[in-house]
Amino acid sequence: MERIINIHIEKLPEGFYLATSDDVQGLVAQGRTVVETMEIARDVARRLLEAQSGHEKSLKLPPVKKSFDMQLVVAN
Repeated sequence: MERIINIHIEKLPEGFYLATSDDVQGLVAQGRTVVETMEIARDVARRLLEAQSGHEKSLKLPPVKKSFDMQLVVAN
């Protein structure tokens, strides 16, 4: 089942992007572009959630709804 995780993206002075999340403890990802950073963050989130599965204290992440809005990043 797909779940929603809120991600915070910050552009670092060195030009890289840093992704963190208050929803998934330990989620930190860095990339050269926003798209690359989001791809890495998705992989890190998946691995963290897999590692936490089976524990009593599971995360309560909302499921993806039938319809929702989100921002799309495109380069020009």
